[in-house]
Amino acid sequence: MYNFEKLKAWQEAMKLAKMSYALSQKLPKEERFALIDQLKRAVTSISLNIAEGSGAGSSKVFASFIEISIRSLYETIAIFKLIENLFNVDCKDELLQCDLVSKILHGLLKSVKSS
Repeated sequence: MYNFEKLKAWQEAMKLAKMSYALSQKLPKEERFALIDQLKRAVTSISLNIAEGSGAGSSKVFASFIEISIRSLYETIAIFKLIENLFNVDCKDELLQCDLVSKILHGLLKSVKSS
């Protein structure tokens, strides 16, 4: 097991990615190369940046990768809001998971910056 796999932020971001991929199946096929692709890029960026940053070798660099993960999370949230508004698809569970990931990421960022 790699060190990043032990991080709660990474574990919960992976759950969010799985939920997002499942949700994408509910959207119109014509969105496959637009909103669905954007959702997949944004949501996978969260866990990928946590993983990459955890191997950075310094707290300062790791913190910058966590900040990128947070920005990708915000993009993911905005996409869920678009999906709700454009397609009347309920994203409540996904948004609740986003809230959890956000809290964990902000806590991790605070911890890394203070070390």
